[in-house]
Amino acid sequence: MSDNSSNFISYYQWWKNLDKFILSLIMILFFSGLFFSLVSTSLIASDKLETNSYFFFFKHLIFVSVGILLIFIFSYIDKETLFNISIYIYCFSFLLLLLVPFIGVEVKGSKRWLDFAFLPRLQPIELLKPFFIIFLSLIISHEKISNYILKFIFSLLLTLSIASLLIIQPDIGQTLLVVSSWVILIFISGINLFFLTLISSVGGILLLYVTFYLPKFEYIKNRILSFFDSEKGTYNFQSDKALDSIISGGYFGKGVGEGTLKNRVPEAHTDYIISVISEEFGVASIVLILILFLIFIYSILKKVNQENDDKIKLILVGSISLILLQAMIHIGVNIRLFPTTGMTLPYLSYGGSSIISVSILSGIILNLTKRRV
Repeated sequence: MSDNSSNFISYYQWWKNLDKFILSLIMILFFSGLFFSLVSTSLIASDKLETNSYFFFFKHLIFVSVGILLIFIFSYIDKETLFNISIYIYCFSFLLLLLVPFIGVEVKGSKRWLDFAFLPRLQPIELLKPFFIIFLSLIISHEKISNYILKFIFSLLLTLSIASLLIIQPDIGQTLLVVSSWVILIFISGINLFFLTLISSVGGILLLYVTFYLPKFEYIKNRILSFFDSEKGTYNFQSDKALDSIISGGYFGKGVGEGTLKNRVPEAHTDYIISVISEEFGVASIVLILILFLIFIYSILKKVNQENDDKIKLILVGSISLILLQAMIHIGVNIRLFPTTGMTLPYLSYGGSSIISVSILSGIILNLTKRRV
């Protein structure tokens, strides 16, 4: 059999076994993000950059195109190959995260990005998160290490090393996301609930101490205090405007291009995209987006229920936990349930690193939910 015929059969088998329903949900979410990017960023580009009014949209389109390519790559490769390369990519991503405090780009008091000529404004934690989930799951489900306490300690040290680097930046939102993902994976792996509660409580107390008593995190403390008392400080300005926009949009919105939030709040197309959508298209559109996310998560959980391999179960649960937690935090900030964190909405928000991260996660999900031959 020729190489061309062999490749064709391989591609055909991949496509035949791929879960088309989950893939279609991912594509709907991505293309919805593209549409909302078009209507929410055109005025920003023309006003601030005095250039092509579709500047941000075309950048978003490039990111999504790269993201879709990554989805197909990570869903196509062999499962064992995926596990092996994930360890190497994790180590590389962790190295990039280590470099952030030294050569990172500082924006608005936070140093979270690396700026390379070939890849400007890369946020290493976004690249690291999908492979952190795989590496963590491989440790917890490792068959050759029978001592569960040893697995727990190793996974905890892994998580704390990442959390420490994120706190230095500082990025409390991503820290909570990483630690919460670890708690979920440890919990479903069967750890004693009292022990997990104790560790989580100690971690929470340490995080509060760092936030409230170290000078470097003064602005985070002020943001939290002003969240509970809106008369103190101006940290609620963005969240207040976002909530006002949701209310003013009503059930069916003001119409395409009629919203004002995107011109009044910095980075509205990333951190406050759900409010921008609600203002122009109404709460009804947000309900539809939430339903899409819920169907997506339910579809994956059904696959988890049918899976016998603990390693795959952990990776799938960890992947959807990352997506769900990030979506909850983003929406919570927009409706003033949480203090401002600067968290993007998976699939829909503008932002290259975020799109690359969720694309890799999506590719991993599609790979592990393929029909077994």
